[in-house]
Amino acid sequence: MRLRFFALAFLCLSPLAGAFGQADDQANDQPDAPPPLHGKVEGQTYVSPTGAFSMSIPVLPELGGTVADTDNVVTFEDSFSTHVSVAAFPEDATQRFEDERRGRQDYLVYFFSNFVMPDFQKRSPGASVEQAVFRRDTEDGALIVYTLLPGGSMFSDRVTLDGSPDPSLVAKRGNLLFVKNGYIFVISTELAERVLEHSTYHKTPAEEDALLHTRLLDLLARIQFTAPPGPGKK
Repeated sequence: MRLRFFALAFLCLSPLAGAFGQADDQANDQPDAPPPLHGKVEGQTYVSPTGAFSMSIPVLPELGGTVADTDNVVTFEDSFSTHVSVAAFPEDATQRFEDERRGRQDYLVYFFSNFVMPDFQKRSPGASVEQAVFRRDTEDGALIVYTLLPGGSMFSDRVTLDGSPDPSLVAKRGNLLFVKNGYIFVISTELAERVLEHSTYHKTPAEEDALLHTRLLDLLARIQFTAPPGPGKK
């Protein structure tokens, strides 16, 4: 089912400097080192601090790949064309009530509108939703939102002389929202080539949506979810 929305913006996941495999003591010994991770990296797998999920890391350190996180959001980026964020927010009693009362489709729209939109609007004035699609066959109901972000690209520093935002560069992100094991997940990725190729870029909105759709599902396939313990278990 396809949905149309107005005055929505993308999830504001601030990129933090980070590198995987870097121990806390090494980071603290280096004045310019990135802050230590809240989660952890085991080989090529990132494990969230809440234990809600783990995932194979979608960037390579050899290509400038970095990992940074907070308690609820992890960001992966590299020096070329990857900027991915995965957020996992625990559902409190109010959110569970809204999910049950509204039904999954309307709840995800509600969550995006009320908790995702405000942060992104602050980062990218004039941001809008180009299209949203509800997929009943993905994670018991998932919402994909395609957003247009004037001056909101994570790759602006590679195409402007001073690295400042350029409103003429309208970034596009795909955002995948779903509920799993008591957490609201938001996977977000930018269509980098739209900005990096700029004047030579000619893909249609349908072609862009298809690319983002594929990339979001590929990211979802990298994730392993951890079910909460059953009654009486810890």
